[in-house]
Amino acid sequence: MKFLPPEVELETKRVLKQLVIAHRALAELKIFADMLPNKNILINAVTVNEAKDSSEIENIITTHDELFKAMSQKNDLNFAAKEVINYRKALWYGYKLVKEKEFLTKNMMIEIQQCIESNRAGIRKLPGVVLKNEFTGAVIYTLPAGEQKILALLSNLEKYINNDDDNIDTLVKLAVIHYQFEAIHPFYDGNGRTGRIINVLYVVLKGLLDSPILYLSKFIIRNKSAYYRLLQGVTTKKNWEEWILFILQGIEETAEETLMIAKKIDLLAETTASDMKKVLPKIYSRELINLIFFEFYTKISYIQKGLNISRKTASNYLFSLEKAGFLMSEKVGREKIYINSRLLDAVKEVGARK
Repeated sequence: MKFLPPEVELETKRVLKQLVIAHRALAELKIFADMLPNKNILINAVTVNEAKDSSEIENIITTHDELFKAMSQKNDLNFAAKEVINYRKALWYGYKLVKEKEFLTKNMMIEIQQCIESNRAGIRKLPGVVLKNEFTGAVIYTLPAGEQKILALLSNLEKYINNDDDNIDTLVKLAVIHYQFEAIHPFYDGNGRTGRIINVLYVVLKGLLDSPILYLSKFIIRNKSAYYRLLQGVTTKKNWEEWILFILQGIEETAEETLMIAKKIDLLAETTASDMKKVLPKIYSRELINLIFFEFYTKISYIQKGLNISRKTASNYLFSLEKAGFLMSEKVGREKIYINSRLLDAVKEVGARK
């Protein structure tokens, strides 16, 4: 396996044409997201779907209902929900690191993978790991072996990520970075999920988005066979152009879909605010709207702390909101949670589209 950069022309005519479209879609998403009064509403909704979809690629399947219940408690989580929640934590951890450090290193990649897997197994040390054709059994690709070799490849990837002097477009580099990380396959497990987190961290790092709201996981699920075929095409035929075009198309489609989600959630929050003003004017506030839209669910303690009110007052607020149809209560474990069913239904609907 060779170090980066690839020794081929990356910015072909076809790539340059698709770059214009992908950048336009990404810019429209950034502009709208930056105007939202509370970005956390969008970020939380999008990251839940991403965590769910990215885990689904690895055959870790769960539902939105299982997820919000798992998020509201610490114990008795089923395996799939726990894995998805770990992914979401890793995503946020990586995002905070990138915003704070303003670079992305191999050690940060290792920390993100540890967050996903909840262990410290670290870099692969076993040699002879191969990928085979599932029908013929023929060896397609032999993964780089040895901890020192893998660390050297990751160090080279780190330099490539943080080098802005090569005059290669950011989105083209994103496609190269994603291929290289998957080809290195540095860990025993969690490589795919770590690689997909690196994608969005790189977009944020380079300023194309301010928030972690662009995820290719659903696009990959929709085009899974093409994704693996084109990855293999780079490995065996050095066909970078088709791979880059595929990633750029994914960025375009994903940005457009995320913009639709953003507009839908923003409209839903504004409609809910308008309805609450009419039905419950005595308890309405923008802060309360933000709190019940921050996640799919809320608790008495969240309202109490968020509005700096007594527990009794917070309980009365939630009772009124449920009675008026804004929330729906459910017992999870020993605790009662209040679900924003409008938001949950909206995110479910978006998440169901393939």
